[in-house]
Amino acid sequence: MARTLMLQGTGSDVGKTVLVAGLCRAAVHRGYAVRPFKPQNMSNNAAVTDDGGEIGRAQWLQALACKVAPSLHMNPVLLKPQSNSGSQVVVQGQVVGQAGARDYQALKRSLFKAVLASFRIQNEACDLVIVEGAGSPAEVNLRANDIANMGFAVATDTPVVLVGDIDRGGVIASLVGTHTILSEADRRQIVGYIINKFRGDVSLFDDGLLSIEQYTGWPSFGVVPWLEEAGRLPAEDSVVLEQMAAPQNGVVRIAVPHLARIANFDDFDPLAAEDDVNVVVVRPGEAIPADVSLVILPGSKATISDLKCLRENGWDVDIKAHVRRGGQVLGICGGYQMLGRTVSDPSGIEGDDPFIDGLGLLDIDTVLEPHKVVRQSKARSIPGDLAVEGYEIHMGRTTGPDCSRPVLMMDHGPDGAATTDGKVKGCYMHGLFAADGFRSDFLRNLGLRGTERVEYRARIEETLDALAARLEEVLDLDELFNAARRPECFD
Repeated sequence: MARTLMLQGTGSDVGKTVLVAGLCRAAVHRGYAVRPFKPQNMSNNAAVTDDGGEIGRAQWLQALACKVAPSLHMNPVLLKPQSNSGSQVVVQGQVVGQAGARDYQALKRSLFKAVLASFRIQNEACDLVIVEGAGSPAEVNLRANDIANMGFAVATDTPVVLVGDIDRGGVIASLVGTHTILSEADRRQIVGYIINKFRGDVSLFDDGLLSIEQYTGWPSFGVVPWLEEAGRLPAEDSVVLEQMAAPQNGVVRIAVPHLARIANFDDFDPLAAEDDVNVVVVRPGEAIPADVSLVILPGSKATISDLKCLRENGWDVDIKAHVRRGGQVLGICGGYQMLGRTVSDPSGIEGDDPFIDGLGLLDIDTVLEPHKVVRQSKARSIPGDLAVEGYEIHMGRTTGPDCSRPVLMMDHGPDGAATTDGKVKGCYMHGLFAADGFRSDFLRNLGLRGTERVEYRARIEETLDALAARLEEVLDLDELFNAARRPECFD
């Protein structure tokens, strides 16, 4: 059995995902066969695995860091929020139903069997498994049925490294407070901690490290500085969109409305990586800027609800004005569905609204259906005949006259629709902008010429290598990896 180590955080968004990715790549550099694992994830940013399931995009990135194909067993339980109180539940890559927050707590015990089964599969395939927790182990009110943090760690006897985010302040209190409220059994699983996102002179925190050890007895594995390279990696949590700095003027400006249930927003990372492209995330209450070249309607976990969100913010008016000015619009997945005349939900998949008018910018209609399409796809662009690779995750069938002008010719048939002038178009494929040739051609049509092309996937690989090298410098990785041990049981 492989040795196992788990990173948990004192709270959400402390940087666990990036640290796990960096540690995975560092372990690969040291000669380990390593796999990532996250028992439970909550995210609408999903990936399609080679074995035909859905996992969080974070585990897809961590699989890249391990230089292995992503597997549905890397994230056996995925929750995809559809409302403020309910989520679609995906177990070992497949949708098993929907659950409200209270109902899900009762489901956890049965889901733990799937978690342990997937953990065994991952464990048997490598030398080292690096596990990422979810949220915080300090949520003791949820401890009884926990499968994501200490519930998993204690059941498998997996050692835990606690991560604290110093950038948000109160890191000493968050670490010491976590120590204080954990049970003795949970506390015994923690073998040390990491301070993350430090800005400035690290030596100024020497007394802080002494204080933490004095109160907790936990050793420090090191202090990780603010990593600029982390911003070049795909983000999982949409909170990163809310934290993006105001964009500067560029040759091409692209607006993306921040819908309430935005999904797979890392579709736009390859565009943002271009030096002369500004991706403007339009927050609720803001207008879509009049000077953008393109508006992209992103994927959505709740198309009907997000259409309402779009209208509540006046973005439908902004988009139609943008089209009248000759601007271009692209819809991806749920955003594609919104561009049509209607979206129907006769089976109540998204809730109680069986029908809603779309924006009417494409002559198409969508019917949401219980069957969920989850697949990786290859395609050629129309026009241009350029290679594109991506994936589909959607519940819905779209038809109409504008589908006679598809955007892509996939390996299984045409995808998408476009107006006669090509100014408004949409498709179901996610990830199309990661194809360097397609992206360059797309941006040339928006007026970007004469710039050096970014090799996006190569840039991610370089960033993971740089991240691993930086962690080698600032963390005691010998002690960290030595702290990993073989789990005692899977039952």
